[in-house]
Amino acid sequence: MTRTTFSLNISVDNYLRYYQGSATWIRIQADNGQMLKLPASNFRKFLTHSGIHGRFMIEFDDQLKLVGLTKL
Repeated sequence: MTRTTFSLNISVDNYLRYYQGSATWIRIQADNGQMLKLPASNFRKFLTHSGIHGRFMIEFDDQLKLVGLTKL
């Protein structure tokens, strides 16, 4: 299993683009420099009135399938 961490700061206005369907992916640069492209729907549970902000850890299996996404 592979784990990596990253920071994310998305305003509520920017995240609304995902709800409205004009964007479906979030591009992230992990702390190790790796570029990730994740479905925006994975972050819905972390949305607050100010957007999505914080440190996260993502876990993938050996086939690079998302196993878990946790806010640290």
